[in-house]
Order: sequence, then C-alpha cells, then structure tokens
Amino acid sequence: MEIKKILESGLLETYVLGIATEEEVDRVLLLKKQSPEFADALTRLELDMELLAQNMAVQPPTGIIEKIEKELNEIQLKERALKPIPELDRSQHNSGEQNKRGQYIEVESQSNQMRINKAWRWIFAAVFILSKIFLATAIYFYLENRQAQEQIKELKLELHQKNAR
Repeated sequence: MEIKKILESGLLETYVLGIATEEEVDRVLLLKKQSPEFADALTRLELDMELLAQNMAVQPPTGIIEKIEKELNEIQLKERALKPIPELDRSQHNSGEQNKRGQYIEVESQSNQMRINKAWRWIFAAVFILSKIFLATAIYFYLENRQAQEQIKELKLELHQKNAR
C-alpha cells in the first residue's frame, strides 16, 4: 500500500527527470533495492521517457557530422601550424612590458558593417543632394507665399481705407 502511494506521489517522475533533491534520490535508490515492484515501475518509467524522447527527437541536418569533423580537423591543423616563438632575452626588451610571445589567439573576424555596391553609394549621394535642394526650394516658396499673403493683406487694408473715405 505504501509503494502505491509513493508511485502516485510523483517521486519517480522527479527522479527520472533529474529534478529530485538529494534526499529524494536517496529514498528512490533505497526503495529500488528493497522493493522489486518499485524497481519495475522505475524501469518502465525510464523506458517510457526514453521512448518519448526518441519519438520527439529532431533529426540533425544532413551532412552536419562531416561539417563538424571538417572544422575540428581545421582547428587541429591550425594548432599544429602555430609554433610558439622562443622568448627573447630580457636585455633586448626595452619597453618594460612582459614578453608574452608564444601565446597566440587565432581570431577569425567577420565585418559587422554592411557592404554597399558603388552604384548604390552614388544613388544615395544623389538622393541626399536632391533632398537638400527640395528642402531649400520648399523654404523659398514658403517665404514667398508668406510675403505674398502680407502684401495681399496690405492691399486689402488700403482698399478698405479708400472705400471708407
């Protein structure tokens, strides 16, 4: 009866998932030794979890193993090719800094900058210049319109004053 309570408590599941505490792990291992029913339930749960994991597994892309092996081989070749340069005498080193020759770090860099075709550079420059020309033109016509509106107001005021006399 106690074994059934333990089986229903979820202790086995936490153990199989690897999230059990040390006390729970010790308890499961002790019960596994003492009770064959418990050991069978544990074995079935482990097999079920394994089958579930195998059924839900995602196949790696084709050729990934060859790609990994190729990269590992390249790394090994680079390590063999890089031989440390023996340290120079301290008397030859005048700067006072520690000489760290023989410690190399291979850096493969890729630019973070976007490369632009030369034609697009000219197009961008032309668009930029045209936008400045259009801005200047818009400001010019805005000021002309404003001046014309003021002249119209002045003429209306003169007309109104002449009609009032």
